[in-house]
Amino acid sequence: MSALRCGRCAAGLRRALWPKGHPGLLAEEGALGGVWGRKRSLSANACEQDRRKDCGHAELLEVLEARVRQLQAEGTAEEVTVKRVAMAQAPEAGGIWPLRQAPVEAEGAAPELSSHWVQKLDKDQQLIEKRWQQPEGKQPKTVEKPIWEKRLRMEPRLLSRKLAGQLQQWERKRPQSPWEEQLARLLQEAPKRLRREADEGSESRLEGQRQKLLAFLECCLLTGHLTLAHHVLVVQHSRAPQQQLLTLPMYNTVMLGWARQGSFKELMYVFFMLKDAGLAPDLLSYAAALQCMGRLDQDASTIRRCLKQMEQDGLSLQGLFSAVPLSTEERAELLRAVRKARPAFSPQPPPPPPPQVNTSPLLQEIYAKDPSVSYPRLHLSLKELQGLFRQQLGVEMATTVTVESVEKAPLLTKEVLQARKTLAALRTEWESVLSLELQKTKESEARTAAEGRLSLFPYLCLLSEKDLVGLLLQTLQALPPHGESLLFLAHELGLRVLKRKRLRNQVEELEQRYSEYLHLLASDTQVAEPCLPRQHWEALGMPEVPREQPWPVSVLVQLGKQLAEVLVRAVQMPSSLAAPRGPSTLIPVLYHVYSFRSFRQIGILKPHPAFTQLQETAAERTLIFESTEVPMLCPPLPWTSPHSGAFLLSPTKMMRSLEGTQQHQLLLERCPPAELHGALDALTQLGNCAWRVNGRVLDLVLDLFRDKGCPRLGVPAPPTEAPRSPEGRQAPKGCLLPEASPADKAEMRRELARRLKVAREMQSLRADALYRLSLAQHLRNHIFWLPHNMDFRGRTYPCSPHFNHLGSDLARALLEFAQGRPLGPNGLDWLKIHLVNLTGFKKRESLQARRDYADAVMEDILDSAERPMTGRKWWMEADEPWQALACCMEIAQVVHSPDPTTYISHFPVHQDGSCNGLQHYAALGRDSTGAASVNLSPSDLPQDVYSEVAAQVEVFRRQDARQGVRVAQVLEGFISRKVVKQTVMTVVYGVTRYGGRLQIEKRLRELEDFPQEFVWEASHYLVRQVFNSLQEMFSGTRSIQRWLTESARLISLTGSAVEWITPLGVPIIQPYHRDSKVMIKGGLQSLTLSSSVDTNQKPNTLKQKNGFPPNFIHSLDSTHMMLTALHCYRKGLTFVSVHDCFWTHAADVEVMNQVCREQFIRLHSQPILQDLSRFLIKRFCSNSRTSKSMWVSRLKDTLLSVPPTGTFDLEQVKRSTFFFS
Repeated sequence: MSALRCGRCAAGLRRALWPKGHPGLLAEEGALGGVWGRKRSLSANACEQDRRKDCGHAELLEVLEARVRQLQAEGTAEEVTVKRVAMAQAPEAGGIWPLRQAPVEAEGAAPELSSHWVQKLDKDQQLIEKRWQQPEGKQPKTVEKPIWEKRLRMEPRLLSRKLAGQLQQWERKRPQSPWEEQLARLLQEAPKRLRREADEGSESRLEGQRQKLLAFLECCLLTGHLTLAHHVLVVQHSRAPQQQLLTLPMYNTVMLGWARQGSFKELMYVFFMLKDAGLAPDLLSYAAALQCMGRLDQDASTIRRCLKQMEQDGLSLQGLFSAVPLSTEERAELLRAVRKARPAFSPQPPPPPPPQVNTSPLLQEIYAKDPSVSYPRLHLSLKELQGLFRQQLGVEMATTVTVESVEKAPLLTKEVLQARKTLAALRTEWESVLSLELQKTKESEARTAAEGRLSLFPYLCLLSEKDLVGLLLQTLQALPPHGESLLFLAHELGLRVLKRKRLRNQVEELEQRYSEYLHLLASDTQVAEPCLPRQHWEALGMPEVPREQPWPVSVLVQLGKQLAEVLVRAVQMPSSLAAPRGPSTLIPVLYHVYSFRSFRQIGILKPHPAFTQLQETAAERTLIFESTEVPMLCPPLPWTSPHSGAFLLSPTKMMRSLEGTQQHQLLLERCPPAELHGALDALTQLGNCAWRVNGRVLDLVLDLFRDKGCPRLGVPAPPTEAPRSPEGRQAPKGCLLPEASPADKAEMRRELARRLKVAREMQSLRADALYRLSLAQHLRNHIFWLPHNMDFRGRTYPCSPHFNHLGSDLARALLEFAQGRPLGPNGLDWLKIHLVNLTGFKKRESLQARRDYADAVMEDILDSAERPMTGRKWWMEADEPWQALACCMEIAQVVHSPDPTTYISHFPVHQDGSCNGLQHYAALGRDSTGAASVNLSPSDLPQDVYSEVAAQVEVFRRQDARQGVRVAQVLEGFISRKVVKQTVMTVVYGVTRYGGRLQIEKRLRELEDFPQEFVWEASHYLVRQVFNSLQEMFSGTRSIQRWLTESARLISLTGSAVEWITPLGVPIIQPYHRDSKVMIKGGLQSLTLSSSVDTNQKPNTLKQKNGFPPNFIHSLDSTHMMLTALHCYRKGLTFVSVHDCFWTHAADVEVMNQVCREQFIRLHSQPILQDLSRFLIKRFCSNSRTSKSMWVSRLKDTLLSVPPTGTFDLEQVKRSTFFFS
């Protein structure tokens, strides 16, 4: 579902598919023919025509009766009744015909009034009948308001008798007592009724409902349904139990809407409700009232009284202009009103913020003023970059990107062309049917909202019906043959609506500012003084983008579920596509079925097999992606705040999280801006790296992909290569044979389930590769950028999910730097070392030995580059074959160049950390033994911790085997580096013994000679020995891990989630809470949302304690990476990373290595554990109300017992060749 597949639709093709002269008959060869005949036939029988007339006139009567009610409401007639229209029986059909000549009369109305409204009614009747007689598509547009909209209530029902009396009195005196004067008096009314304080449990339950209500009101304003928002607020306010849901921001939201329209009466209604709820107005409330007065040009005395009351409430006038988020136009109206009362007033410009200097000692050098610093520039001119900006702007305004699929193009046979015509005609029909169904759904949701209940109506109005129809058709085309979970589809659809509605319209101002910003990056421009991109952007004065309130996840899913149900109801196809010889009927394209996934029954939307077959036959060649799912065509916006950066128009969060999660964002918002500068600038630097596609590798991959794939090389096979269902007696039908035993039936079911699972996995891998390769082909002649953001631990990721450098070997091989650098004297050597590293052949050898090996196999290298698919295929034996092949091609070009030192290389060279998590643990504990095992200490040859652990486990095994332990004897000869590697690697990241046992079990099952009956027992034995080995080899590491785990356990028992701040100043909180469940009832099925990120729930102690050690280490490795990125940028290097794997040009590897080591030493020279202890004590043990708690007391004792450190000298890292290599 990440990319949406859709073919080309051609209007009018449906008509072309009807057999000539036979509109009611079926066409041949699967065309639509007369499939719509039962609803669209031009030659329907008389009975059918009569039935249609009946329906039409019945609807006409409903419209006329509604018009009568409308006229009554308008006061045109005091009393109106309508006689029943006489009906006559149809001769044969048994139906009824309305008698057109039957007069409609009024009873009991005055003659003059009666003639007036009867004339109007007759005129309306003639217009409606004329409309029914018009051909389809030519009906005149009506501007009549829908009935539900006329029932909206503006006047509030107040619970305070005094306020209700004042409201009635002022309404009677309105001509003599203007509303504006009453506002000044009302503001003096102190809140008389205190709002009930809810207990902790009920408050937790209410919070979710409040979020939904506020989101509904804001969405109403966004879509132009202010009266509906007001009506719902009035209804909710009038019900005493519901008032505890209402908060000041809800009243302010509606007030601000009326202020923008200059509707003071309605604004007063909201003020009355606000006072009735016992709330005191804040700055935003006063800003709304004064803004409205400014628009209405009110007199100065009322404004003066309003300002006086505001000051008595302790609110400053200056705060209206500095603390309230208003637009420029709203601010101008507010200022006009204020100056009527105080002509001399002039809002003070916001004082220049105090110099925002990051206080981290790790960043002092980064932000030190140095005119000699030369930051890197792009190789593109200003004009070229401006052109790229306009291209990207067009992409984001279009919201989607259409990409040609790289699947093998089918021969355009008659069958293929017919299938494409059929699909095009079906889509043309579906567009109109979906549009009608959406209108009905919106009307139904609007009626629900008119009753004062929350509904999806404003959310359905965020996008036009055309956009929603397009989104639904794209979703339909993307469904896999085996279907998709309804919950997943609903969440995805809701997210896509949310993303598309968030486009900001600041194009002109953005274009001007961005053009000035490009002067910092372009190759042919200069700036006054060197600075970082964020600093330059802030100096340009671009206004800060206001933070948007996230939607509750339940609203997202409810909206998506509603849209999915519209799709199921509306989209049908002719039965002739499934059974050509059967009767002509319409059948659903989508079916809702239940299936078991991981022992849970879930609802699935599954396409009809005939529709799937039609798609496969048509073999359409387009893919549709959201604009935020593809790389950018121009440099991203610099990150300037937690919610501003990356894409031009599409809002992106600095810290990615599940939709609806607010805890991370709130922490970042409260953090002093300067403390985030390091992370903001590092993300900007990573996103500013320009990329291009390696076309030579892409062509080879496409050849394999379009053939039958090659799973051994990471190219997934097509679905045709998936295992087929068993045949003969082993077929699924074999389960029904009477002679089949229960054991045979069970085995058949298991085999069928296994094959279905393999087929699904192949389908998923194939789709992932299709998206990646199609985007690569789409971008092969372009330069592009990958904007970055981070997860809650601080680890960075590209925002574009399908095509980036964080993927597999194949994904990385497709990319190279767009900007090249001359190799210089040592660049070729680093290319050779990098190639040997990719092969994995010389992991235990020195760098010189790796260079010598590359020289020894140079013939194989050149053969791989020149004849990759027909030569000796040496590259295919590498651990990372595609990257090895790309490196072979680069080396071949260098070798054949006249001067290798001047060769311009675009190839990225990697330097990997040696079990980086253990490196950080060893540095934290100054563990000399552990440091030597993970290459923190200098050595002639690289140390391999995985081999050392395997050797230690073998020592334990021999001891047990001599003592007669059976499983130890069975394992003789099977303990290897490969068996223990994954468990050793993940122990540092919190893997449990259970998880480690599963990892080892998987490795043992891969060994052909190992007796499979001992796998379970052997995996239990080995995981125990691996943990014992690590305890012996990394004693300091394990003590720190235990300290972190126990601290997190005690923090969660006090009722809090674990928080900390990284050495770079990024606040972190673990989003692990007890599951909260929300039920969305009705429709196809009830959906249950289970969320572990609800901060109103208690922390999940198990996840908090198991997650803290690995998450803390991840925050340290991300800090090390960011420091390296910033210092490399200051030195003019191109730098990107895949977590603990750092990339740069071959010519710059030595400089990057030096920076990498220096920053690791500087990071771990800080008192990291001591700082963590002090922060946690202040955060969780300083509250006077909880400090006497038993858990808090134990927590404080634990935090004060920081594990002691060893004697390892960090300076040794500078001399360690294999620290990163």
